[in-house]
Parts: sequence; C-alpha cells; structure tokens
Amino acid sequence: MKHKKMFFSREIPFQDRTITIEGPISGKKIHELSFNEGLVAFRRPDEQKKALIGIADLPEGRINVALDGDQVIGYVTFLYPDPLERWSEAELDNLLELGAIEIAPEYRGAKIGSHLLELSMLDDAMEDYIIITTEYYWHWDLKGSGLSIWDYRKVMEKMMNAGGLEWMATDDPEISSHPANCLMVRIGDRVDNDSIQQFDAVRFSGRFMF
Repeated sequence: MKHKKMFFSREIPFQDRTITIEGPISGKKIHELSFNEGLVAFRRPDEQKKALIGIADLPEGRINVALDGDQVIGYVTFLYPDPLERWSEAELDNLLELGAIEIAPEYRGAKIGSHLLELSMLDDAMEDYIIITTEYYWHWDLKGSGLSIWDYRKVMEKMMNAGGLEWMATDDPEISSHPANCLMVRIGDRVDNDSIQQFDAVRFSGRFMF
C-alpha cells in the first residue's frame, strides 16, 4: 500500500523559543539537518541520522521530526515491521510499526512526543492503516528520568494515546515476559475486517482462531 505523503507542520512554544514539528520529511532533508547530541537511545546521533535517512526514502517510510532551528531534537518513525518480527507474519501491506520515538533529554517535559504523534495522525492516509508499537521497559530511560517502571509506563501510554494508540492484549513471548511491556495499536477507520482478523491471528498466534 502506497500513499502520497502529505506534509504537515506546526509550532509549539518551548522556554524562550519555538519548536517546529513537521513531516513526513525526505532523506535529503534529514541529511541537511544536524542531530542533537542527546539522541543516543538507539545508536550514536550520526548513525541514527543515517538510519532515519534510509527509512525516510522507503515507499512506506515516514519520519516526522521536532526541530530547534535546524537541529533535530526529536523524531518518530513509521515503517513496515521487520521481516524477522512476529508482526510481519500477518503479511499485511496496511500494517505499519511505530518503530522509534525519541526526544533529546533537555527537551523532555514539553510534551513534544505527544505533539509528534498528534501531527503524525493528521494525514488522512493513516485511516487506511493498522499502526502498532511495542513497548519494552528495557528501552526506557529509567535512570535519566528518575521514574519507576510503572510511572514511565504511564507516561509512555499517555503519549501513545495522543496519537490514538491504545493498549491491546497479545501472547507475544517478549511482550509477555514482563507486565510493564505492552503492545499498543491504532486501527484506522477504513481498515477492513479481514485485515483486522489477520492481525488478531498474529496477536494471539499461540491460540486457535475459529
């Protein structure tokens, strides 16, 4: 499934200046931007920049960013699930994974993550997709935030709710390995019942579906 990527932009106040939330942006645009040194949750900023350029240029890939001037201080990615992941077994071309969301530490507390997700769902094309994200507590910055696992989970869940993603049960072993881990899902208004049933069969692949 391929849609024309509709560009959106909005501005939000932050301290004494303005942060721009925009996207989806191209790999060429990402190449022209600098990356905040605090964006290290997944890999070094320069390596993550290269990874995001690759995602942005995929037919289904979407990168939305938060900018302080010409510096990326936050981003969210959408792409098809990794072929090695359980979710790709659904073989749905209308299933996207919110693969990563990251905000530089000094910008946290301004709800930039929520703004990024709200902007992501402004595109009407998202109503054609099932969008998932998998949350694992070992990816969370518990030390930097000073939050407990459960308080951090509440923050993550509230942020995902801003993009319309809701908790859904699954028997996925990795998610089920700790009660704080979770699967969150947004099913677009135009997603057909057959796609939902295929997705549900993967959510509970350890069960017999009748």
